[in-house]
Amino acid sequence: MSEQSLPEDTREGYADELPEYAERVLEVAERIPPGRVMTYGDVAEWLEEGGPRQVGRVMSLYGGAVPWWRVVRADGALLPGHELSALDHYRAEGTPLKEASRAAEGHLPRLDMKRARWDGGADAGAHT
Repeated sequence: MSEQSLPEDTREGYADELPEYAERVLEVAERIPPGRVMTYGDVAEWLEEGGPRQVGRVMSLYGGAVPWWRVVRADGALLPGHELSALDHYRAEGTPLKEASRAAEGHLPRLDMKRARWDGGADAGAHT
């Protein structure tokens, strides 16, 4: 939901009050350990609510205050427009990457999803 689609009298308070679903998505993003990632769909599945698009929307609107680079596309491609920033984070955290082929546009690596993907594991604690 965009801010423009909110009723006029609701817009002012909207920026100060985070929707419950957004809070839950951001809490999951904060639980992802350094060097690991979850896809948008993984987060929705973890929450047992919404889907990849809803999670992506939350991350685009509110994700700047959490480790946003740890919530990713299922194909391992880096977030368009944020590739270099994300890549810096991945390298600093030791996130598994697949080097780009010479034919790849921009020669940017992708995430190695088989090794980087985190399922929430036993150490994640209770969810929802």
